[in-house]
Amino acid sequence: MTRIALIAHDDEKPEMIDLVESYQSYLSTVDIVCTGTTGQRIAEATGLEVERKQSGPLGGDMEIGAEAANDRIDGIVFLRDPLTAQPHEPDISALLRICDVHDTPLATTRTSAEYVLEGLAREDGHELG
Repeated sequence: MTRIALIAHDDEKPEMIDLVESYQSYLSTVDIVCTGTTGQRIAEATGLEVERKQSGPLGGDMEIGAEAANDRIDGIVFLRDPLTAQPHEPDISALLRICDVHDTPLATTRTSAEYVLEGLAREDGHELG
């Protein structure tokens, strides 16, 4: 089954919820893994079942990176706040590097996220309306 990771910095969480609601019919057919708070907010807003890792600053980004390194993630949507310094920036950089090394599709903006989700949906034979 397709496995998609969803991560969002605090200022980007409302955008992530909106994105997930827009693609809920497809996302309800895949395994979703999230960092802690993002996963909680998605589950509360949509009722989707998500596997929650630690919060990003507590190691969640690295947990998802480990799954990508072991080819257990098919795509990642990471809505980052590019204007705010993050205390766990080295973990974020490591996750981005892991995606590059393992050729894991990664989206960091709403538009790129839509392309990644639509591409994965197409591979799964899911018709987006």
